[in-house]
Amino acid sequence: MTDLKDVKAALERGSGVVLVSPPAPEQAPVWDLLAPGSVIVCPDQSAALDWVAAAPPGRRVHAVTSLARTTRVLKSGSDVLAGSVPDLAALVQRSALKLAQVPTIVLAWPEGFASDTLDELLAEASGARRLVLSWNPGALQSFLERHAHRAPVFGELPLDADGRPLSSVASARLAVATYERRLAALREVLDGLDPSSVVIWTPDERHANRLRETTGVAASDVVTQIPETKAALVIAARVPSRSDLAKLARIGPVVLIVAPYQLPYVRSIAMPLEPVQRPGAADRARERGAALRDVIAARLAKSDVDAELALLAPLFDRYDPAEVAGALLALRRDESPEPAAAGPVRVAPTWVKVFVGVGRKDRAAPKDLVGAMTRELGVAKTDIGKVDVKDSFSLIEVAPHCSEAVIQGLGRVTIRGRRVTAKLDQSR
Repeated sequence: MTDLKDVKAALERGSGVVLVSPPAPEQAPVWDLLAPGSVIVCPDQSAALDWVAAAPPGRRVHAVTSLARTTRVLKSGSDVLAGSVPDLAALVQRSALKLAQVPTIVLAWPEGFASDTLDELLAEASGARRLVLSWNPGALQSFLERHAHRAPVFGELPLDADGRPLSSVASARLAVATYERRLAALREVLDGLDPSSVVIWTPDERHANRLRETTGVAASDVVTQIPETKAALVIAARVPSRSDLAKLARIGPVVLIVAPYQLPYVRSIAMPLEPVQRPGAADRARERGAALRDVIAARLAKSDVDAELALLAPLFDRYDPAEVAGALLALRRDESPEPAAAGPVRVAPTWVKVFVGVGRKDRAAPKDLVGAMTRELGVAKTDIGKVDVKDSFSLIEVAPHCSEAVIQGLGRVTIRGRRVTAKLDQSR
């Protein structure tokens, strides 16, 4: 257990400090180290929102999701500000954020940073105390040399007695979701796997209470302490530490709900790591088909289709009645984009199209883009549609439920050695 008095003393001496912690704001013991006006630099907006949810009672974090709103908030004073490097740099350019006046700047898990403007940003905060949160400081030697030179390291390094990196502690499946999609992802896991018994774990009691209110499972199935009893499925609603994952795996197969920026850490503690097959387009099509059959069965139950049967009787002499029914449904489909039944059988858009700034001139092929999404982002292949690679860009069809994670995640990976940009396609 890290003695925060030593960490605080090191910060007060003016030196940078490295604190070893999983990339999970609710598990980072930093709040007693942050004076009002401190700034947390995050890998992306989703990570900034995680800090809002993790703030303890009495502390308030503002996540930068709108430059205009944040500018107004900063004018009235803020407790702690959390934002991505590009968003914070934009606030500095607007003169809304005065980094020279910031008492402490937190670099939250720079393993996921991918911005060229970080050096310029930190140059503006040359007088601020620097607290680096890292789950693997050994992989950040160049970064720490530039931004936290000779900073003492507090916490347990992920190394064995011989100095070798620790191996994974368990296998797991994962569902990748941004902050806004996390509860929906948890529901999709429950619906898709339909376990006979489940334990949902989170280290935060406030978060546990929210899950008890919103998931529909028994209150006793949502825990902050890892139980001894076995379960058909264990869902980690927040990223666990290495030791917590080992304990969770002992009571049942584990599914991890993770944000894109947490993926590198999760791969270091869980192997093999497979994506959860959440309900996709084929599942939704089957559900629509079942709903349509229910509507037809209800109509037949009324026993008032004699006139229609008389009209179709000559066809029954030439064709199987099932073929006649199929032809009628096909005619209805051809006449109107609306299906015969209302409500639950309405056809919804299947794919979201994502623009990616890499194409054939960069030697990119569909397999490179699909591989980046499945291996780096944990996207299931069933959630990926058509991949159209153009000369200077590509268009990828993805399932709506994972589009945000794909856009956020692709912006942090390299394809054919090139960092890419990703956004919703606006061509239609």
